Amino acid sequence: MIDRGSGRGDTDDGNRGRGVSRLRRAVPHGDAPVTHGLIALCCLAFLCSPIAGLYPGYGTGERLATAQESFFARWGVIPAELFAPTARALVTPVTALFVHGSWLHLLGNMLFLYVFGAMTEARLGRLHFLGFYLGSGALALFGYALAHSGSGQPLVGASGAISAVLGAFLYLFPRARVTSLFPFLLFLPLRFPAWVVLPFWVTLQWLALGRGGQGPGVAYLAHLIGFSVGFAYAWLRCHGRPAPEAEAAAKGRLPGAAPLE
Repeated sequence: MIDRGSGRGDTDDGNRGRGVSRLRRAVPHGDAPVTHGLIALCCLAFLCSPIAGLYPGYGTGERLATAQESFFARWGVIPAELFAPTARALVTPVTALFVHGSWLHLLGNMLFLYVFGAMTEARLGRLHFLGFYLGSGALALFGYALAHSGSGQPLVGASGAISAVLGAFLYLFPRARVTSLFPFLLFLPLRFPAWVVLPFWVTLQWLALGRGGQGPGVAYLAHLIGFSVGFAYAWLRCHGRPAPEAEAAAKGRLPGAAPLE
């Protein structure tokens, strides 16, 4: 979970430590409709799919496995088919963002989106955040498909898009403190700045990629592409422009969550 810290655009040292906490007060989780809508769509798509295993109509055993394979092939990105001139192949980088391979895959991604999405949405603006999320996720999948153009294995999940949210969050709120659980520290909840936690996460993805860890459902390259796209987008869009809480402080009024125009 995110605690307190400072976002970019603070005007002086007196604002450090207050920027993010102000933005969080101005943006309660109920005021992040795009983030919550994306979470709801991902959960609904999963619950209605044969992957969840809740609908008896999909059958059991081999019949269920066949239904799952067909579901992935229909809605997921298949690199070997992506660049074929068909409408279905071209829309799969978007549809694949709402398909997940297991309960753990879904819950892990939605937790990250819930924690980091609301503040990023408030900073970028709702419509911009939606376009950023879908576009970055599609670019991450395109990049992975380009590097593995001969693969026939479907690629699914919102990991590329959520990695982009993490990249944008790192640029926008580098000093925001994130409560993290580390297995090698007995899962003790510890608070670290985003500039420590998120680069550490990126390092883990890079090391896994270097070991050739491209197992089923794990596309580390897509994670790295998404993170890079998100960080670059936030820098291009917000560089040199004060954060909403800094603008409010300069005008002597209560800071709000007005997005960049």
